Amino acid sequence: MGFQFNHVGGGTKTRRPITMHMKYNADCAQPRCFLVSEDQPHREKEQSLDEIQAYIESENKRLEGETCQFSAKEIILKIEYKFCPNLTIIDTPGLISAAPGLKNETLQSQGGAVEAIVLLKMQRKEFIILCLEDSSDWSNATTRRIVMQADPELSRTILVSTKLDTRIPQFSRPDDVKLFLKPPGCLLDGNIMGGSPFFTSVPSGRVGSSKDSVFPSNTHFQEAVAAREAQDVVLLEEKLNGPLSREECSRVGISRLRWFLEELLQRRYLDSVPNIIPTLNKELRTITNKLQQTTQDLGELNETRLRERGRIFRDSLLAKLSLLLRGSVVASPEKYGESLQDERLQGGVIVSPDGLQMPHKHVPNATMRLYGGAQYHRAMAEFRLIVGKLKCHTVSREEIVNACGVEDIHDGTNYVRAACVIATSKARDVFEPLLHQLGFRLSHILRRSLPIAFHLLQRDGDYISSDAFFVRRIASAFETFVDSTERDCLGKCMEDLRSMTRYVTWSLHNKGRSALRHFLGSVSTPNEQSAASMTNIGLEGFSPPNSSNSCKQDSKVRPENNVTLPNQESSQTTHVKLVNLLESTLWNRKLAPTLEDIVNALVAQIFEGIRDHCVASAEMKFNCYFLMPMVDKFPTVLRETLETAFQKDTDVFNVAQVRRALEKNRADLALELKQVEKLHEKFINIHHQLSSAYPSPDPQQETFDELPVDTPDNHPSL
Repeated sequence: MGFQFNHVGGGTKTRRPITMHMKYNADCAQPRCFLVSEDQPHREKEQSLDEIQAYIESENKRLEGETCQFSAKEIILKIEYKFCPNLTIIDTPGLISAAPGLKNETLQSQGGAVEAIVLLKMQRKEFIILCLEDSSDWSNATTRRIVMQADPELSRTILVSTKLDTRIPQFSRPDDVKLFLKPPGCLLDGNIMGGSPFFTSVPSGRVGSSKDSVFPSNTHFQEAVAAREAQDVVLLEEKLNGPLSREECSRVGISRLRWFLEELLQRRYLDSVPNIIPTLNKELRTITNKLQQTTQDLGELNETRLRERGRIFRDSLLAKLSLLLRGSVVASPEKYGESLQDERLQGGVIVSPDGLQMPHKHVPNATMRLYGGAQYHRAMAEFRLIVGKLKCHTVSREEIVNACGVEDIHDGTNYVRAACVIATSKARDVFEPLLHQLGFRLSHILRRSLPIAFHLLQRDGDYISSDAFFVRRIASAFETFVDSTERDCLGKCMEDLRSMTRYVTWSLHNKGRSALRHFLGSVSTPNEQSAASMTNIGLEGFSPPNSSNSCKQDSKVRPENNVTLPNQESSQTTHVKLVNLLESTLWNRKLAPTLEDIVNALVAQIFEGIRDHCVASAEMKFNCYFLMPMVDKFPTVLRETLETAFQKDTDVFNVAQVRRALEKNRADLALELKQVEKLHEKFINIHHQLSSAYPSPDPQQETFDELPVDTPDNHPSL
């Protein structure tokens, strides 16, 4: 840039990003600086370079005393100068490489804050990254490591090795110098701009009149930069025992780097201007048509005309809403889509009773920015995944005993009833909050469709921007319909959940019978005949077993029992089995481990049956009673609401407000048309002048003070 503006010195000085909007002005032999205020609205205050520098230093000292010591809020400058192109330059804080260990935690956190600030600035794809490496060994990629997070291929990165004057004395052989000046591809990842690095040296010292200043003026500073560059070339040639090649010489010095950047800027202009002119032509036509339409609307402004426009707007809005639900790419996903993380933040999370969320990797299209029907489907899939995997927690002994209680006619125990009581109670507690979470999430998704539809109407020129009252009425009707539809749908889901937990129908829970039989068989032992008998009861409809059937089953399984079984076992009667059964289940409240396992298994079977039915029922009901009404019922409701308002002659439209809005819109469009026409003419001239310019001189012939941008006749646009 040719002048100093920032805080110069050792250590970390820059603690806030500094954005400089450079503007070519042939009348400014000295930089003309403006500091943009931080309050709203932004104001520009002209200040000298010394005042700008003092302000930056005061901000750095202020942040140095705070906890974080860095801020992502920019310092914005506007600078007009005879020797600069139209270009925005962003100076970011220097990276901090903190040592590991607990004692360096503060420095480590500061380093993370700086990296976050720098990465935020580098995300813009149209930005060129000037990567400054302070090292004589290209295998050390301190800065490149951060840069490659934003630009993995280094395709928009210019690599610069700084402090060349301190590197040269470190080289002992010519081969070391050649390796440093032209590093092999194995040391430099990607495809950096320009093909190879640049090498620069900047004289230390401040510009000013104080006793600490080294350079009296910016002119002396520029001369010192040029002298340092020439001296670096001489020292390198001494180390190489010969002159630098043409390619090597084009990479050494601030002037060579600046020349490369200006050529790059010129190519960007040449590539962009032919695309900008057709865009401006289209913008001219669009603004002209809008201006003509606004003038026509003012001439035909009356209640009947407004109602007709309102009906057209209503039908167009309904078409856009239907299009978004069916699926469309007409709206930009980057601007209007939501990833799963954003959706959870804005629309609430669906969490299990343990407070756990489904990991993103298990939810389909979690990282994609979706809207409309696609986003609705993803939310329903997340609900299905979370609820479908829920298991009933192990029932405690206290819960089982408390669930037994006493009957109304005897004080015996009924463990089957206890299992039903526990399972239904836990199912209500688990699934009711999940249904409310699903309703809130899906309502958020449908509500997002309205502003997207408004954007599409604005893009197509069908939006009634002149009557905000009418638009608010439609938005209110939409919000009311979404709320009432969600409420009705949730009511149906809650009614279904209550019916599933009010009465246990065993025919609905036969899905896990074989698994339950296997589990109960594994916990039974030969000495626990009563528990085994209960197992058969639980699996065969909870009725007392038939002794003849039992004998038949025993004879089928073990046909040799008449020969090998002891006389005592073969003579055991059904009467003894029933007595043992009653003693262990009906009259015994001392909970055995086997009996506890049986109750847990019954509870799990009932809970899973309710869960599976709840998932299927909730998905069906939200599809039928929440999503479908938006497609087939809301258009009718909106039409009836508006037509009723039209017939009752209520204040659907505020004619005076519409007239004022149209007149303001006409004035704004007229002003915008003049600005676009001026811009269009300017870019046509830029394109003509850049295309007809003479070829740029050889950079080997140029010095730091004699760059083509210094002569406005060659580059009037830069």
